Amino acid sequence: MKPIYLKRIYDAPDIADGKRILVDRIWPRGMSKERAGLALWMKEIAPSRELRIWFGHDPGKFAEFRKRYRQELDGDPEKRQLVRQLRSWAETETITLVYAAKDAAHNQAVVLRDRIAEETAL
Repeated sequence: MKPIYLKRIYDAPDIADGKRILVDRIWPRGMSKERAGLALWMKEIAPSRELRIWFGHDPGKFAEFRKRYRQELDGDPEKRQLVRQLRSWAETETITLVYAAKDAAHNQAVVLRDRIAEETAL
């Protein structure tokens, strides 16, 4: 599997990003689709509205957020399929999970990257 990169959407796209996939449920403020340089917006894989609101990007809640988001990823058939799709792409090409959060260490893309890496190739 190739490395899976993480990048804030407000950082300029780069050729090294490969396939850029936005993994937020809400489109980032002030960002045009052209400037975002995305291959795909996979909003269905983002945390549920309820979980996103509960978390509120509070680093003190991140461990519990990680646990709850992983439960969503594993418990929802659509999200499980999207994780498999991301893993499949990562087998053959560079992918970058793009997010809007200001905190690079405490966001859904971090959890998602780790979950994709654990997914067994089918």
